[in-house]
Amino acid sequence: MYENFTVADRWTAEPLVCKWTANVVAIATRHADAVDVRFSVNGRTVWIALPCMAWVEQKRRTGNVITDRLAAQIAGHYLKQSIENGYDNGREMYTMTLDEVFQHMDAVIGEAGRTDNLPSLPVIAD
Repeated sequence: MYENFTVADRWTAEPLVCKWTANVVAIATRHADAVDVRFSVNGRTVWIALPCMAWVEQKRRTGNVITDRLAAQIAGHYLKQSIENGYDNGREMYTMTLDEVFQHMDAVIGEAGRTDNLPSLPVIAD
């Protein structure tokens, strides 16, 4: 689904190959209350930051957790939509709001049907 996809840039029509590369807890790396999801976009690193509060709120609302696989899909869906809408302006970091996390999670789960239908994240050995 959104761990590895190609999307056309809205303004240039250039195909952008987006590949998930990592989920990183940003508390340790940049002292932020977020989980950063890293993608390679035509070789350029792009980070999508999901607020940690999304994990707390998801557990409170549903009793379920946001898994690494689901976080990657949420961030990938957000990235794809941002590029399609012309919002990819070359920034390295994009920060999602809590509402955006749940909007994109609903879209991803709607497409997959259930979270256990989400694709496994690839093992990257570089």
